[in-house]
Amino acid sequence: MSQEEEARQKAIDDWLPITSSRNAKWWYSAFHNVTAMVGAGVLSLPYAMSHLGWGPGIAVLIISWVVTLYTLWQMVEMHEMVPGKRFDRYHELGQGAFGDKLGLWIVVPQQVIVEVSTNIIYMVTGGKSFKKAHEVICPSCKEIKTSYWIMIFAAIHFVLSHLPNFNSISVVSLAAAVMSLSYSTIAWVVPLEKGVEPDVDYSYNAKSTTDAMFNFFTALGDVAFAYAGHNVVLEIQATIPSTPEKPSKGPMWKGVVVAYIIVAICYFPVALVGYYIFGNTVEDNILLTLEKPIWIVAAANLFVVVHVIGSYQIFAMPVFDMIETFLVKQLKFTPSFMLRLVTRSLYVAFTMIVAISVPFFGSLMGFFGGFALAPTSYYLPCIMWLCIYKPRRFSLSWFANWFCIVLGVLLMILAPIGGLRSIIMSAKNYEFFS
Repeated sequence: MSQEEEARQKAIDDWLPITSSRNAKWWYSAFHNVTAMVGAGVLSLPYAMSHLGWGPGIAVLIISWVVTLYTLWQMVEMHEMVPGKRFDRYHELGQGAFGDKLGLWIVVPQQVIVEVSTNIIYMVTGGKSFKKAHEVICPSCKEIKTSYWIMIFAAIHFVLSHLPNFNSISVVSLAAAVMSLSYSTIAWVVPLEKGVEPDVDYSYNAKSTTDAMFNFFTALGDVAFAYAGHNVVLEIQATIPSTPEKPSKGPMWKGVVVAYIIVAICYFPVALVGYYIFGNTVEDNILLTLEKPIWIVAAANLFVVVHVIGSYQIFAMPVFDMIETFLVKQLKFTPSFMLRLVTRSLYVAFTMIVAISVPFFGSLMGFFGGFALAPTSYYLPCIMWLCIYKPRRFSLSWFANWFCIVLGVLLMILAPIGGLRSIIMSAKNYEFFS
């Protein structure tokens, strides 16, 4: 590579959102991870519990927490497994494990599906939470369609999407992380104060065994969706400075551990208390089940809006990076503000239109949770680990990775079946752009 070419590549890397700023501290990693992980998924956990039941529900929550923490640790370790080189993006790690061509084909489609689908679901969530807050604050006001609320939510992103890189959204991300802790706490403290419903029922509310089975599958997808921060982990780690003496995995792992403790504080009380209080009558978003006190319910829904604004940006950033890398490196566009303005605005508009067309919150999460998030969070890191480190057969590492792979593949097959079925059931009585 000539010096001129090297200079050009460096200029491009300094412009691209993932690699342009590498001065993050370990606590950036903590709140970026909390924002990426504790998404709207936490609100559907009591609903997932109502389909799983006490025993299986608690088991699935704990196993998911342990497995995803383990796979996350593997990704943090693999970020700099080749001395002097950093895998700044998930697909670069894929190329390191499976080869240049195959790595791209395996990772990029899954990562794009995860990030785009998460952004669409967050558009729906943001719009619905806005709407709920408005209804609670002003019950006598004229009702405004969900579609309009989604547009209002999207308007915010037409502005925020032009922040250049991960470090520039750290304030948004910090606010989002604080909000997620706040609304998760409201989601279990308010029901607990109210006490158990008088005729609470913990049995499956499905009409038939088949229904119960499909609901169980969807619930697995909902739980998988709740543990979905892996898609942006390497991209977050890429923002941390690294030297041979002090590799980035130290501060990154510190941040991840803090994030996972916060995840446990958010998830377990919400899932268990929500199910304990409401039983099988809980909605697919627990905040929609709460009616009083009015100001707390309104506040919680606005907290969700702020949180989802941050989450949307965290998941959109790698997509922007892919689009911009493709345009600048493959199609030889000149890096410019105009290029960003056009591509990012188009992307926000696309997610908004899809969100307005299919606003089914729970079923979408079950479907995408299994279909796209299970591979990237539960077993793809394990396959890469086996390819790269080749642990001894029947050693502890070998067994642990194969256990995660089998679990993840089962999840990927079962969860979308349930999700797809409930989307079809919801779609029967649905009008587009209602």
